[in-house]
Amino acid sequence: MKTAILHNKTVNLEQFNRESFQHIYEEGKKGKLFCPDCGASVRLYLGIIDEPHFYHIQKSSRTCQDVNLKTESDQIETGEYIERNGFRIPVSRPVSSAAVKEIEPVFKKAQPVKNIPPYIQESTYIPNFPDEYLKALSQAGVFLDEQQAAAVSHIDGPLLVLAGAGSGKTRVLTTRTAFMLREKNIDPKSIMLVTFTAKAAAEMKERLAQYPGMDSRKVRQIVSGTFHSLFYRILSFHSPEKWSSGKLLNKEWQREQIIKESSKDLKLDEKEFAFDLALQQISYWKNSLIPPEKVQPKNDWEEQTATLYQRYEKTKAEKELFDFDDMLTGCYALFHKEPDILEQYQNRFHYFLIDEFQDINKVQYELMKMLSNKARNVCAVGDDDQSIYAFRGSDPQYLLDFERDFPGAKVITLNQNYRSAHEIVSAANQIISQNKQRRAKSMNAQFSGGQHPFLFFPYDEEEEATMIQTDIQEKIEEGYEPRDFAVLFRTHTGSRAIFERLTNSSLPFKLDQDAESFYERFIVRSMLAFLKLSLNEDDQNALKDILPPLFVKQSVLQDIKAESILQDCSLLECLKFIKTGFAFQESKLKKVIPITRSLSGLSPICAIETVAKELGFQDFIKKRGNEGNKMDKGSDDIKDLKVAARNFQSLSEFLEHTEHMQAMNTEIKRLSRNNDNAITLSTIHRAKGLEYNVVYVIGTVEGSLPHDHALEAYRSGDPSPIEEERRLMYVAVTRARKDLYISVPEKRRGRKTHASRFLAPITRSKRNKS
Repeated sequence: MKTAILHNKTVNLEQFNRESFQHIYEEGKKGKLFCPDCGASVRLYLGIIDEPHFYHIQKSSRTCQDVNLKTESDQIETGEYIERNGFRIPVSRPVSSAAVKEIEPVFKKAQPVKNIPPYIQESTYIPNFPDEYLKALSQAGVFLDEQQAAAVSHIDGPLLVLAGAGSGKTRVLTTRTAFMLREKNIDPKSIMLVTFTAKAAAEMKERLAQYPGMDSRKVRQIVSGTFHSLFYRILSFHSPEKWSSGKLLNKEWQREQIIKESSKDLKLDEKEFAFDLALQQISYWKNSLIPPEKVQPKNDWEEQTATLYQRYEKTKAEKELFDFDDMLTGCYALFHKEPDILEQYQNRFHYFLIDEFQDINKVQYELMKMLSNKARNVCAVGDDDQSIYAFRGSDPQYLLDFERDFPGAKVITLNQNYRSAHEIVSAANQIISQNKQRRAKSMNAQFSGGQHPFLFFPYDEEEEATMIQTDIQEKIEEGYEPRDFAVLFRTHTGSRAIFERLTNSSLPFKLDQDAESFYERFIVRSMLAFLKLSLNEDDQNALKDILPPLFVKQSVLQDIKAESILQDCSLLECLKFIKTGFAFQESKLKKVIPITRSLSGLSPICAIETVAKELGFQDFIKKRGNEGNKMDKGSDDIKDLKVAARNFQSLSEFLEHTEHMQAMNTEIKRLSRNNDNAITLSTIHRAKGLEYNVVYVIGTVEGSLPHDHALEAYRSGDPSPIEEERRLMYVAVTRARKDLYISVPEKRRGRKTHASRFLAPITRSKRNKS
């Protein structure tokens, strides 16, 4: 059905405004939609594959028909006429027929991706081991293809294993180690296995112990761990007093405390300066082996951060403290100052296995080069197409230049994808092939899923979330489990709508433990504070949050509280008594009072726009602007807030919603710890290394994926960030085993969008390719 009755008026989906679909959907959930034929309650269906339509809540044997009712406002435009009140009225025609624009359909149907070649099954299992060992592996359920077998059996000399997505790199690493121990009788104490997480190292040893004929004692003797843990062990062994665990700054607040104390004379207000981002930048410099005196700031923010870097390092030295980055830079310095110690470890370790080599940064790379300089038996496993951590200092160039630094290195490519369906692997190949700085390779799948990945086109973020929720519910009814699904996004802010939609459903879901509620974000909280004060002029927390946008120091808060008692007035009204020493600022504070009070009678969206225009909130955003954060801009936060606010008519309703969502964020994270059977909401970065039967990649439009910061860099002549964004897209796509859905919303943050350039290879016809 395409028609329904809403508020005693007929709604025809083929003639109705596209942006109103979500509103109609919500009205249906409230029981306000009715069948125009039988009068029963109906709802609007908003899914991915099927077109929007009305359906009866209670199934009936009767087949209802659409009712074609027109009101005076109904207008149906055709090529040359407008139908109005039953009369066909000609409209003016352009001089050139070429100027006639084709009327776009109200709803754009989901489209399968193009250019997927037919699936041809290939045999990949080729024995390349001693018969006895091969038989034992088979009995244990371990099978290797030709390239995997080659990587496992090549023991001596440098080896680079290009392990594409889903190619079984962990199997290769564990089987290779087992082969070294059992078949080659290599001393386990001479093997160093390096991973990026403690969990990965533990899982690898656990799998090793399960290999046929494996001596668990030997497995325990392998020196394994993360870069930080391994090199910290070396430091604490040679200088136990200097590197005792009690001197480690293992909490973020400890590091922030030091850097904030160091900045007091610089007059950096913690409500205005992003200290957390400054610490992230300092970490980047340290991992890139750039000492404070060698930093070359690119802007004012980096210049301030460089000053803090110098003071941070000086304070740590004076207090004899160290942080996690010092575990690496400290060991690097130790090896340079004490070459005898370096030689001691060079003589001890003869074999090095490095996992996730594409994520390695400069200090990690230099340390491994130093340690392996004698033996040269380095096995590096990684995929340059999955290098996505540039903000940590990771650089795929180390993988690309491996043969230069390790002459005579053998390169083996694992090009069989055992995770994803052929249709997904083919799409991923086409996407990543557009990158220029990469090792050429193409992955092959082991099975066909029978269904192409789909692109779907919601109106905006809200409808995007509804369509995904509907699709998940349908699949669960068909037999899928919640754990089968993942919704992936570029940054945490992209998850607001889907988080809210799932929160109001019965579907279990989980998200990152460090995922901040959208409504707790600094800029958002500051804006909401004005709205809260309009309803409660004595809201102390809200008053505290409006001071930064008014460029007033937090220290005046106590003065305001005192004036409130003395003058017997609300906290809001006390702003007119504040003396800042600047006439223009004191005048503005007085202006804040009537404007804030006026907000209570406005809709949420109008209230936000009023604060932005009348109270100089945009100036605050520009000044604060998360200056060091390329990922999330304050102005974008306000645009996202406006999208959320459109769904509410009153401030009280909207503010109640924001508080509920903040509480639910905390509750969902608590429940996530013990719930394995839940839908996953995750950034693409966090999803790396994981896999799901069904994946939804949301917001694949210009400015989101690729992100604005990459587009800006590209316009300035630097293509590297764009290439990393494309790798992010590749990682997102290759998380899917069976079904992949890519969302291309028509609007984002209230503005018309353009589909991501990364989709061009899988959306345009081959004959149009350039």
